[in-house]
Amino acid sequence: MASEIRDINLAESGHRKIEWVKRNCDLLRTLEEEFSVSKPFAGKKICLSVHLEAKTAYLCKVLKAGGAEMFVTGSNPLSTQDDVAAALVDDGLEVHAWYNSTPEEYESHIRNTLKNGPHIIIDDGGDLVSMVHNEMPDLIPNIIGGCEETTTGIIRLEAMNKAGALRFPMVRVNNADCKHLFDNRYGTGQSVWDGINRTTNLIVAGKIVVVAGYGWCGKGTAMRAKGLGARVIVTEIDPIKAIEAVMDGFDVMPMNDAAKLGDFFVTVTGCEKVIDEEDFAVMKDGAILCNAGHFDCEIDMATLRKIAVEAREMRNNIMGYKLPTGQWIHVLGEGRLVNLACGDGHPAEIMDMSFAIQALSAKYLVEHGSELTEKLIDVPLEVDQDVARRKLKFLGKEIDVLTPEQEKYLNSYNL
Repeated sequence: MASEIRDINLAESGHRKIEWVKRNCDLLRTLEEEFSVSKPFAGKKICLSVHLEAKTAYLCKVLKAGGAEMFVTGSNPLSTQDDVAAALVDDGLEVHAWYNSTPEEYESHIRNTLKNGPHIIIDDGGDLVSMVHNEMPDLIPNIIGGCEETTTGIIRLEAMNKAGALRFPMVRVNNADCKHLFDNRYGTGQSVWDGINRTTNLIVAGKIVVVAGYGWCGKGTAMRAKGLGARVIVTEIDPIKAIEAVMDGFDVMPMNDAAKLGDFFVTVTGCEKVIDEEDFAVMKDGAILCNAGHFDCEIDMATLRKIAVEAREMRNNIMGYKLPTGQWIHVLGEGRLVNLACGDGHPAEIMDMSFAIQALSAKYLVEHGSELTEKLIDVPLEVDQDVARRKLKFLGKEIDVLTPEQEKYLNSYNL
């Protein structure tokens, strides 16, 4: 099938972006060299749905270097960069994605990507896996397995698995230490504020920032807000995470109380309607809302649009909604992922680790997929630690190694 992109003439700009990523991704560059020789994906088709920007594009090229036939789409209508999509097509990959696709176009791009009949799926949010199971089950016998990049996708997979609906093995890439400890915390923390700052051009210092959710992404978002000089309030449903937020120096309260105080709001929960009509009603005039969770349901945008008496674009990627009570609420990136809808996503060096985990997990599936009995599996410890050791080497750092005596001591109960 022919690729579906906006404009192949944008390819030169995309190539420059990908080359910059390659220059700053030591792990992926090493894997590209190794895969070019070993060809672990020879004869295999990989369908990939991840935010289609330069770092994802380089992962696609690494997998192609390993012999894979690549079929690529985006995982969010506002995160695809058209020049990057053009560059991949120019390099011989099949791409179905463009920026600001309609819901119908987005779904069609997912479907057309899958029509190629994948052996391996690389997903971000679960849209490929969901469509295969719901619409295209005839493809399932050919699928060895897949890898899921994000928390939201894993939530969907765990629900499917619990219901007995998941029909092929999926690797929980997000659960790997080299993914969530760095990507979710440091990557999200930096890229969320990069997206907010470049879009609003407003100061954060002295403001009140409300972070909904204190998982790894929430921790990173709150930490960076504090570093920018904000007072941070965390909202949570988990009492343990709430205590952790308090001990990390943040205030904790219910959203409806925080809604009265916040200047900036960032949702990072994976749940729906985290900020709803009751919260909108008590917000300050000029409150700025954004979402850093995968889907655009964390802020109840449907209700906000319905109750607004006026709506207008205040600035690129900022929509203002005037409430019947007179105050304006501003939403960034249509309530979609702010770090990608309003920015370039996580830093290259961070995604280097996450995508190295993806590439090696896909390789593991090719090598061991027929042996797997569970439908949901974690990234093997040896893969996680291999990535960590490689990264340490590139950082110019060394660690200690246990002596035989120390290993014996740690494995003995006669201390």
